[in-house]
Amino acid sequence: MPDSFRTRAVHAGRHDLTELGVHAPPLDYSSTYPISSLEEGVVSIDSFIEGKAEAKNPIYSRLFNPTVGRWEQGVCELEGGSSGVAFGSGMAATTAALMAMRVVGMGDGRARNHVVAVRPLYGGTDHLLASGLLGLEVTWASVDQIAQSIRPDTGLVWIETPANPTLSVVDIKAACEAAGDIPVIVDNTFSTPILQRPLELGAGLVLHSATKFLGGHGDVLAGIVVTKDETWASALRQVRILTGAVLHPQAAWLLHRSLPTLPLRVGQAQSNAIEVCVWLREQSSINKVMFPDQDKTALGQMDGPGSLIAFEVDGGFEAAAKLINHVKLCVPAVSLGSCDSLIQHPAGLTHRVLSDEARLEGGITEGLVRLSVGIENAKDIIADLDQALSG
Repeated sequence: MPDSFRTRAVHAGRHDLTELGVHAPPLDYSSTYPISSLEEGVVSIDSFIEGKAEAKNPIYSRLFNPTVGRWEQGVCELEGGSSGVAFGSGMAATTAALMAMRVVGMGDGRARNHVVAVRPLYGGTDHLLASGLLGLEVTWASVDQIAQSIRPDTGLVWIETPANPTLSVVDIKAACEAAGDIPVIVDNTFSTPILQRPLELGAGLVLHSATKFLGGHGDVLAGIVVTKDETWASALRQVRILTGAVLHPQAAWLLHRSLPTLPLRVGQAQSNAIEVCVWLREQSSINKVMFPDQDKTALGQMDGPGSLIAFEVDGGFEAAAKLINHVKLCVPAVSLGSCDSLIQHPAGLTHRVLSDEARLEGGITEGLVRLSVGIENAKDIIADLDQALSG
């Protein structure tokens, strides 16, 4: 984490507060905004139709909301992007990015109907890509197969690193070099900009399920895509307007409130995870521990291994169920990045929708458990895992 990052997180997206004369970001609930003249309204509508970030008059909250805009700006400042486009959930952001790919293609006269993707990915993302629901084709590839998988109609290369749920690490620079002029989108949910900034490594777009670490308290659904490319940002905004996949201003306000503590939460959870990982690697009932603290690629592109740990329990599904059913401190629930530790079974929950073949290709076995380490005392987390494994 850069030295100034904690300061930047505290002040990000608050550029206009002094001018407004307030200390805390205001929450704007307005669904519509009165116009001072019809001429003003027409000019403003035209700006939004063109995909501009804002206009003289917001017109309607599906087009622009200042509370949402401040949070978008805050995340941009941390990711090193110039534009951020927020959505009502991580999957809404994912869907919008795939739809925006086609909008960009319509603008430059080049059909973009194909995606190259590297597994594993979050189960919802994998399923959306594989389902054909959006009329897109996908080629599943390893990083060294990206270049040969590119087609004339390829619009995106999709990677997630560290990947959900196995913590597999993808070399972002290598993926971008292999992709050539095709933009690489990186799902940066697990790392957050505190630990990894893909735009600095050559990625064209960065995606977050902001429900996770960016929210950090398990009380909000949101997604965001950040980019330096205004053509893509414009396409994303146009998709958001047309689909209505907007972020509610109260959710944006909660997210912005959480931004100043993001470095502190990520740092403490990571410190705990390192300690928990050491303990897990010593347990005879654990066959394998997946944590990127010793991965050379991770060490080269991340400022730390993060706070997600995946491990295989000896005994398959039954052993994993016993562990999850007997924890008392850790919360048996999907999602991640909360202040409390969450434990879940990917094959049975988050990646259940995938085919058996897809799960195996992604290394998602019946004995695999994913632990999102929280900010509790690390020894208490270990004690809970110990009693659940031995009970």
